[in-house]
Amino acid sequence: MEEETGQETISDLQKKVDDLRSRLAVRKRRRRSIVVTQKLTKIYGRGATRVPALKAVSLRVRKGEFIAVLGPSGSGKTTLLNMLGALDRPTVGRVYIDGIETSGVPENKLYKIRRNKLGFIFQTYYLVPTLSALQNVLMPVLPVKGSDRYRRRAERLLKMMGLKGRMHHKPGELSGGEQQRVAIARALILNPGVILADEPTGNLDSKTGAEIIQLMHWLNKKRGKTFIVVTHDRRIAESAERVFYLRDGRFSRIPIEADG
Repeated sequence: MEEETGQETISDLQKKVDDLRSRLAVRKRRRRSIVVTQKLTKIYGRGATRVPALKAVSLRVRKGEFIAVLGPSGSGKTTLLNMLGALDRPTVGRVYIDGIETSGVPENKLYKIRRNKLGFIFQTYYLVPTLSALQNVLMPVLPVKGSDRYRRRAERLLKMMGLKGRMHHKPGELSGGEQQRVAIARALILNPGVILADEPTGNLDSKTGAEIIQLMHWLNKKRGKTFIVVTHDRRIAESAERVFYLRDGRFSRIPIEADG
């Protein structure tokens, strides 16, 4: 005889649990894609000097994912990041950022996508040496109205980065890790959904690099930011949701332990 719980049997409860798990699995699969490439190809030069940097790369990144892209020098990693960041156009193929086909947007309108949809983190920080940390964070919003609101946001971001007492210091007065935190705050000033990071730990020592990795994952989990990180740092690859590998312009998913 089936044991009863109130008016429901254990079997009924199990069916409800199974149904809930099934619906959660479907919801996860349906989590919308925020970055999509379709047969992305980039060729530099013409005729005998043609160099294919990317070859029919297709990628789909869901909102809130943290993915890592590995590969040797010259494999196409920087080219891919430039395509995703609307900094360059594909020879063939399409790029979609948050549903917008960037490869079809006129050049004089692309800046709005880069400014509002994307945040960039670079290996060499690209901070203006004559400006303070706070002023550097505000650089992306200089053409935007509402300066007081953005100044308050920049101050909050720097405090969140652990730089409350350093926001009026210039880059030369900051450590490498502090400069990268300023750069991350700058990437977040307009609250983009996607963060593109190019070797974010490349110029940092092991301990500081680990702190930056932890910070990126905190932003991913607690703030819902989608991260696409080009890296040689195995710690990033080991903590990413998915890892992709580029070799000779071709893109494929591989096990983390594979050579990269």
